[in-house]
Amino acid sequence: MGTISRGVLEGLSPLEAEVLKAIVPERKMKVREIHALVAKRQKTPLTSIAVMLDRLYAKKLVDRTMETCRGGTRYLYFLRKSHEEMEEDSLKRNVDELVSKFGDRAAVYFHKRFSEKK
Repeated sequence: MGTISRGVLEGLSPLEAEVLKAIVPERKMKVREIHALVAKRQKTPLTSIAVMLDRLYAKKLVDRTMETCRGGTRYLYFLRKSHEEMEEDSLKRNVDELVSKFGDRAAVYFHKRFSEKK
């Protein structure tokens, strides 16, 4: 289990990145639990954490389930993919973007760049 790479966090706001890094892999977490971890590093209201989690859910980086609790229901958030899978998705998006911008020149460059002897 590694950490989330800078490439994955690049398109996120600073607070979204902090919230994403606070989520423990392979564990469902309450908003309060995530808030407690983020609040250790920076003072942030609980409502802001809930908004960031909703944004990360919309970006398909986290998923959520509902559970019944005293007073109603609440969401439990968890990482949709492993850190490695998130990194691979980010790499794919970036490479696809380069290929769409530069076409065949990007493929030629990659071939040239990675076939060089080091």
